[in-house]
Amino acid sequence: MRKFFTQTGRMVLLFLTGGIGYFCLELAWRGWSHPAMVVVGGLCFLGVGAINEVLPWDMPIEFQALLGAAIITGVELMSGIILNIGLQLNIWSYVNMRGNIMGQICPQYAALWYLLAYPVIWLDDFVRWQACDERRPRYRWK
Repeated sequence: MRKFFTQTGRMVLLFLTGGIGYFCLELAWRGWSHPAMVVVGGLCFLGVGAINEVLPWDMPIEFQALLGAAIITGVELMSGIILNIGLQLNIWSYVNMRGNIMGQICPQYAALWYLLAYPVIWLDDFVRWQACDERRPRYRWK
């Protein structure tokens, strides 16, 4: 098989897949989004996609999704501190959500990120397999 992308090209492809995908997901969910969410979504996609690059492929998918939710929640917290608190862009606010931390993350959305991690893992693996000449994904369910 041939390589379609260099390592840098692969990261750009994955970053844009996640960033544009998340931007569109926000448009569907909230009816609007902010351009900075392309960057946040891209970082989340790269982070979740790195799980199989660092940890073994035979890890149960449920544990991968749990790690993915933690990565997304962490990126959301750091992005919220920078974008919403530091730059005062007020892109999102969870201040009215129970259990929120600094109004930037909350348990309810962390649970949603767990559910979102499954299709993110699948999409990352699919793009890597089809466009980046990486091995075919396989999953182990617990």
